[in-house]
Amino acid sequence: MKIIVRNIPEDGLKFHFTNGENWHRRLLGNERGMDFSLEATSVDGSAEKSGDTVTLSVEVRTAIGTQCGRCLEPLIIPVNSEFKYTLIPVPEKSGEPEVELSLDELNIGYYKEDEIDLDPIILEQVVLQIPIKPLCSEACKGLCPSCGADLNSEPCECRADAGDLRFVALKNFKVMGGDKEKNKDSK
Repeated sequence: MKIIVRNIPEDGLKFHFTNGENWHRRLLGNERGMDFSLEATSVDGSAEKSGDTVTLSVEVRTAIGTQCGRCLEPLIIPVNSEFKYTLIPVPEKSGEPEVELSLDELNIGYYKEDEIDLDPIILEQVVLQIPIKPLCSEACKGLCPSCGADLNSEPCECRADAGDLRFVALKNFKVMGGDKEKNKDSK
């Protein structure tokens, strides 16, 4: 959905729309590594204008489909997110060097040509709700690293891991000398 800034009335603009399943794919294209899906996304919000500054108050409801980070079982994460977003026109480029943004400036977005496209803003907020390592449960045991068995549903017959094979040669390594040897010699 797009909002034309000049058409926002003085008392604000209320909006409601629903994006169908996997609407985010048209925004992301054929991105590799996109390992999630979205159910239909319901959006309610308002836009208020003060001069050229537009403040959005938005509530997003959807569900993210992904996989558990340990056992790879399908996982649905419900999303009910509220956020505020302040937008100003894209500043004209000047000859000034780039400067570090202040904390207040980090909460500001930009629009150009009197138009605000809500879909990228909403997708950003939805993606921020995806955990770094989604889990089906905190107690998930994951997969056996040797045979790949799902340890949540079946026992594994693999022997205990002997450790990292690169360090097997060091298993029987003994350090000679050290503090104990010095103390024996001094007595």
